[in-house]
Order: sequence, then C-alpha cells, then structure tokens
Amino acid sequence: MAEVIILDELTVNKIAAGEVVERPVNVVKELVENAIDADSSNISIEIKGGGIDYIRVTDNGSGIEKSSIPTAFLRHATSKIRSVEDLLTISSLGFRGEALSSIAAVSRIELMTKTADALLGYCYVIEGGREMSFDEAGVPEGTTIIVRNLFYNTPARKKFLKSATTEAGYVTELIERLILSHPSVAFKYTVNGSVKLSSDGLSDSAADLYSVFGRDIQKALVEVSYDNEACSLSGYVGKPEISRGNKNFEIFFVNGRYVKSRVLSSAVEEAYKPYLMQHRFPFVVMYLIIPSEMIDVNVHPAKTEIKFSDERGVYSCVFDAATEGITRRELIPEVKYEEPSVPSDSTNVFQKQDAPKPEKKMIPEPFETKKIEEIRRKSRANDFQNRESFNEAGSESVQETLFKEGFLEPEKENPHRIVGQVFDTYWIIEYDGKMYIIDQHAAHEKILYERLSKQIREGEVLSQMISPPYIVSLTASQEDTVKANLDAFEQMGFRIEHFGGREYALSSVPCELFRMNAEEYFLSVVDDLSENSRIREPEAVKDRIATMSCKAAVKGNMKMSYREAEALIDELLKLDNPYNCPHGRPTIITFSKTELEKLFKRIV
Repeated sequence: MAEVIILDELTVNKIAAGEVVERPVNVVKELVENAIDADSSNISIEIKGGGIDYIRVTDNGSGIEKSSIPTAFLRHATSKIRSVEDLLTISSLGFRGEALSSIAAVSRIELMTKTADALLGYCYVIEGGREMSFDEAGVPEGTTIIVRNLFYNTPARKKFLKSATTEAGYVTELIERLILSHPSVAFKYTVNGSVKLSSDGLSDSAADLYSVFGRDIQKALVEVSYDNEACSLSGYVGKPEISRGNKNFEIFFVNGRYVKSRVLSSAVEEAYKPYLMQHRFPFVVMYLIIPSEMIDVNVHPAKTEIKFSDERGVYSCVFDAATEGITRRELIPEVKYEEPSVPSDSTNVFQKQDAPKPEKKMIPEPFETKKIEEIRRKSRANDFQNRESFNEAGSESVQETLFKEGFLEPEKENPHRIVGQVFDTYWIIEYDGKMYIIDQHAAHEKILYERLSKQIREGEVLSQMISPPYIVSLTASQEDTVKANLDAFEQMGFRIEHFGGREYALSSVPCELFRMNAEEYFLSVVDDLSENSRIREPEAVKDRIATMSCKAAVKGNMKMSYREAEALIDELLKLDNPYNCPHGRPTIITFSKTELEKLFKRIV
C-alpha cells in the first residue's frame, strides 16, 4: 500500500473547486448570488470568451469590511450561517462557504470593495489561491470582482469546457432566470462588449418577461395566483399555442431561487395534458413561497434540485394554479386565414388548391352505393381483426420482410390493391394473400426525411420564399443557438436576417416543408437544438433538422384521397429502407390471410 499523506492546502482547494466550479456559469452564479445577498439594487455582469477569459460582476451592495476580505477567500468561510441549525431556515442564495475559495483556486481574481462608512476601499488580488496584493484604493461603494483565465492552472479541467459560444449560452440562461427571480434588482449583462440583456429593477414582472422572452411570448401568458396550506404561488402560464419542444421553459422559483423539481414539472405537465400534443411541453413561469423549514435546497451541489416535506400539497397548488389559468375563456386562439404560398413547380401530392372550387355533387347509383358500403364494412372488420392479431401474433409475424414477399418488387406482374382507409390514419393494402397496413403519418415522415437528407447530401436544397417574411422574437439563449448554427440553417434552405433587437425575419424555408407553419417549425428546430446543445458538428445539426421533418408530415386523423394515398405509397416503396420512420416506428405492418382465418376459427 502506498504511503498515506496529508494533501497541501492548494491541492485541497483545487479538488474542492471541482465540486463547485465546473464551468464559467458556476462562477457567475456564485458571484451574482453573493451580490444579491449583499442587498444590491444594481448589478452589472460582463463576460468575454464565454467567461473563460474574463468575468466581471459589479454591484452597489454593502461591500466587504477590510478585516473580512482575506477571510472571505478561505474554505468554509461564510456570512450566511453560524451553526448547523441555521441550515434549516436559510433564506439567502449562497451559503456553502466554498465559492470564493474554490474560484480563487483555479483563476486569477481581483476584488475591489468599499463599505458605506469607509473613506477608502480596498483592492485585493489573489491568484491560484495565493494572495498577491492587498492595498487601499479609491473605489465606489459596493463590490467588483474580476475573474480572469479560469482553470489556467488546471488544464485537464479546462479541456472539458465547450466552445466560448456554448459557455456564454449557459451564462445567458442564468441571467434570464436571475432577471425573472429578482424583479427589484436592475441587471445589465454584457457579452464581448455588447449589451445582451437588461432590466430596470422596478418590480414589474411583465416588463421583465418582455425583456427576457420578447413581445410574442409576453402576449401569450396568463397571470395566475393560488394559495393552499403548503405554499403560496404567483406567476404566469402560457397558452397552449406557445408550447415548446422541450422542458427548458418550465421555469420555477422557490423563495427567490431557481429550482428543478420533478414534483413541479409533473404538476404542470399533468394540468396541460388535455391541451398539448405528445412531446410538447408547457411554457410556465411560477414563483412559490414555502416556509424554509418545509424544503431542502442543499441536496445538489448546484443548489438547483429541491425537496419538499409536503410534496402532495405543493403538487396540488401548482396543478390547480395551472389548470385555472389554461381553462380561461381568453385562451381560445384566434384563427386567421392565410393564403397558402406554394411553389408553382411543386409536385407534392398533398398540395392544396389556392381556393376551394365548387363541385357538382354526384349521387351514386344503387349498385355503387352498395359496393362502397361493402368496402367500408370490410375495412372496419379488417381493422378490428388487425388489432387483435397484432396483440396475439407478436412482432415476428407483424414485421415480416416485405421484399421477401415481393410486395416491393417494381417488376412484379400483379400490383398491390388499396382496399381503403381506417381511422383517417391507416391505409389497408391487399397483396398476394396478405394484408398490409401503412401509417400515413409515419410513411410521409420517412419520405420527407429521405428527400431532405438527399438534398442536403447533394447540396441541392430548394428554398421557398415567404412574402412577407415571418418576424420571430427569440430569447437571448435562442438567439445564441441560431447564431451558432446559422450556416447549417442556411444550407438547409432557411433564410434568416436580423430585424433589430432579438427579432429575426424568416424569409424562406425548405420547399419540402411548405405544408406546415414556417414560424412554428423554425422555433421547434431552435428549441430542439437548444436542448441538445452538445450537437455542434454541421452534419449532425443538419441530420437533426432533417429528422424533425415529422412536423411537416401529414398527420393521423387527416383525410386523404385514394389518389394521394397511391402516390404516397408508391414513393414510400421506392425508398431503400421504407420500413421505419426517422424515429424508428414502423411504417408498414402485415397480416397473412391464414392468421385472419385462424382468428375467425375457419382453420385450426
């Protein structure tokens, strides 16, 4: 066994820093929370190089006494608690006593501070945990902390940081939450010399929401409030029309602290369930006030995870508030008719006519009526048996190889026959003693994905101009995502131009996606890329966008004509792999005549 030794203080501090400081956003969080706890009403944050090169936090708070300055950089030093009992009632944002010492251990720090009753302030410099200088200085009241060259002495940790743009995006999201959670504090946030976010500190939550999310989101929010024995709640719930593709906009604050909680997320998602499509998530901003002794915020090093002693009561409060908000009459969306803009040379089989044309109603002859009804009866009977057979036969009989049966061979003499459609979603095909069922949504997803992927590979993506352009309002983090992936968006057929502030003009989209709302699709792609921020390689980004072609595909419960279905099926069967949609769901399943006859007890 190797010799057991006591580690030196610098090594201990570097190890401790890894528990508190993983990336620049952790540094900004600790410094800003300390500024808020110092009763600051005005806080300025500036970062350069994603916060890796430079972080500055300036406040007008109470400052630090001369005797406390060196102590503040020692491990377990804190002004927030005096004993373990204080952990049960802590209401300040920072209290671990690790922040400044951990930051100082892996960076170069310059602190300038002055209290209200002091004639002069002080400048304190510490590098890698070692004090370099401590002098009097003429500085304004409050505190400024500058952090340079983060992880300069721990290159292994620095290597795991992401790009400066990505790291800056994490900081931006943090500042957005701080603006929302502290409406009485004026924030100014600057990135590489440009002001990114600001708030006036006038305790106007509506103005703060506008500052962070923009006009379109603010208009679609409904104010809510609710109280029960477990907590007091206020905040905003979004109309279903602004639902998102991820959980990033389920925003909760407990006693002024941004938190993550399965209890809170489950409550709002359950309330929204009747109003949202699958894989869509609500947009909510909620503020909860809960007695300190009823919560535990110290269960995660980042202090974002939280536990409640009365989970049922908190769940009910959030669920009831969300339900009350989204069931108001003003949530009924206003539907506006827009003339579809379709390229003249488009060959998409689902293209709608520019305007409905009156058609002469044809009354079928008795024989034709009888034949139609017979087909419908057969379709209904087949569908019932299909579901029963699927449950009993198992995946082996359902997912047979279609090439083996000859269904996909173009030179086959006897073509397949479309029998009909059930539930406005599934098409029944008869071929060579077997019944095939095709999911029109999954099939169209696959077709659009293959078309778009091929165009991307060959650099021949066709764009459709939108006139007038759509104007979309982005949050600061969404804007970062768009900028980081701008080349990929343009190669995909999107034309995006800055329109002022955080608004952008969307003037063209890929032709293959003309059926859907261009603005909705664009924001869905942005949300998806934001959630999967690790995806940065151009080809991976393009594939992610192509995979989301499902949003433009014809949906289930949408009527299609036989002619449209025939074109859809013919194109599907020409693909190299027609069996699954981009998400892995089957596009085609099959049942043999023998299996059906067994179910009807015709054969044993």
